[in-house]
Amino acid sequence: MSGDVTAASTVVELITGGWRAQAVYTAVKLRLPDHIEDGRTTDAELAAASGAREDGIHRLMRLLVAMDVFAGTGAGYRNTDVSRALLDRPGSQRDMCLLYGEDFYAAWGHAAEAISTVGSGFELAYGRPVYEYFTTDPAAAERFQGAMRAGNLFFDAVPGVFDFAGRRVVDLGGGSGQLLGAILAATPDAHGVLLDLPNVVAAARTRLAHLAGRLDLVAGDMFEAVPAGGEVYLLCRVLAGHSDEAVVKLFTDVRNNLTGQDARLLLLDRLVVDENSTVLPALWDLHLLMTTGGRHRSRAELEVLLDQAGLEVERAADLPVETTALVVRRRD
Repeated sequence: MSGDVTAASTVVELITGGWRAQAVYTAVKLRLPDHIEDGRTTDAELAAASGAREDGIHRLMRLLVAMDVFAGTGAGYRNTDVSRALLDRPGSQRDMCLLYGEDFYAAWGHAAEAISTVGSGFELAYGRPVYEYFTTDPAAAERFQGAMRAGNLFFDAVPGVFDFAGRRVVDLGGGSGQLLGAILAATPDAHGVLLDLPNVVAAARTRLAHLAGRLDLVAGDMFEAVPAGGEVYLLCRVLAGHSDEAVVKLFTDVRNNLTGQDARLLLLDRLVVDENSTVLPALWDLHLLMTTGGRHRSRAELEVLLDQAGLEVERAADLPVETTALVVRRRD
């Protein structure tokens, strides 16, 4: 009997996970961590600051205190390390929470159909592909870029697994330039090239203005052409939404543009495994199906595609949050 109760309790924990996520999202949407940080700590003060009813705030905060997101009571709440990570400030998880609680939450509402058809839940929810959606909606695009920055917890560790000294580093699909910025900050004699779509490069220009003398910004599509003359090419979490054929073409273009005997391609991604998998890579793989219709690949799957492009893995290195760096060279 005790086994049945334990199993049933586990089921309840699992199926109410979405409610917990939405409770955290609501707190962020109402800016409750920020209001508490500003000294509005009671139910009444939080209600007045957020424009919500006091009873709703009290019931929400009761749950979030039980979840250790906040501490205290209705007479006075305190931020914890968790809620401070949701403050509206650079480097926080706020944009990720908003993105996942709004745009991506709707995509997961179509999970059964997406899994049955191996199609994008996002397209089912919004009637258009995810990247088209974020290109045409500025507010959503800002949430997306903020969430991407918040999820880049391993970037500062990348210079520790590869020597970029004196290299010309080309980041393909480099987004806001956070990874390239971290590499250039850690390697003063390296030079960077960032390639991404025009609207992304425009935003990166402001963010990376302090590196203007050491950085070239190139607007373009990496699947059409890659900048020539790179000694190191970076592909960080950009392959999952693309077909094997497109990835092989990209790998081939990179191989043809590697400059020098010591030139390398670095692949930075979460890799899936079928045996003894941990939750995070498997969860993110399924999330890709919900959003782009894409998938994470295993190391073996990537090695097959690299081989078709005349490349091979030289070594692998572990990075934080279950991310792997594959150092790739030309195949002899």
